[in-house]
Amino acid sequence: MARAQGARARMALAFETIYGTPPASGFSRMPFASTTLGVEQPLLNSELLGYGRDPLAPVKDAVTADGDVVVPIDAQAFGFWLKAAFGAPTTTGTAPGPFTHTFQSGSWTLPSMAIETGMPEVPRYALYSGAVLDQLTWQMQRSGLLTATARLVAQGETINTTSQAGTPAELDLIRFGHFNGAIKRNGTALGNVISTEITYANNLDRIETIRADGMIDGADPSIAALTGRTEVRFADSTLVTQAINGAPCELEFSYTLISGESLTFTAHAVYLPRPRLEISGPQGVQASFDWQAARDATLGRMCTAVLINDVEDY
Repeated sequence: MARAQGARARMALAFETIYGTPPASGFSRMPFASTTLGVEQPLLNSELLGYGRDPLAPVKDAVTADGDVVVPIDAQAFGFWLKAAFGAPTTTGTAPGPFTHTFQSGSWTLPSMAIETGMPEVPRYALYSGAVLDQLTWQMQRSGLLTATARLVAQGETINTTSQAGTPAELDLIRFGHFNGAIKRNGTALGNVISTEITYANNLDRIETIRADGMIDGADPSIAALTGRTEVRFADSTLVTQAINGAPCELEFSYTLISGESLTFTAHAVYLPRPRLEISGPQGVQASFDWQAARDATLGRMCTAVLINDVEDY
């Protein structure tokens, strides 16, 4: 009897034309490290009396479909998650490439996805429809594997014994690493940074209408948020002075490969809180800035992501 193993699991993704309706084709095989995407339907205990001490049968509650997917930040597949976070990009370039994909925050319409996770040895193929990206988080640091966590809200799950994704398109896995990362402040390299965590949230509003199947009607984006936490060695007063003055700055987080692929994420108006500077011992003094970004009045948006690769279209 075959047993499910994570090493044999697979994932395929395609964007939907109609929310909650998986397309018949157009799936791409997606690299991932782990996932908690799934469906829960809790049971409600019976409150009725008069039948003795033993309880009556429970009643099913509403369906909740959501979870996280941990994915590598790479030069090709990560563009699908950026599209899910910001909407379709503006793409420039001619075949055979390179192509420049520019994603901008502020869109009121986000694409929904159909995501299939498969365990072929069971066999079990779970197809999640109406999946919308709620949050995208990653961390920049000196070493380790570079991954991002995509938090999703889906409408429902369909279990099949065969794949509904057909033959997914294969993507080249060209990973960025922490070694390829750089941080700039107002166009100048920002030094003494130990680590930075970046979180972009669409703050989805679940449309929980009354339905016979217990699923949601949709997930609409509300006011977005771009926040982060930056740990620095306290070597100068540049950031502290900015925090005291209350003026914004532009922060640029980028990864560049020798082969030409790159990812640049720019927060155009970042505000820093005034940190507490503690001297906790003989070692170096560190400062933590829990920053937040806002809409830049000149550009009319909060952030921009630019991905350069040889993928013609997302």
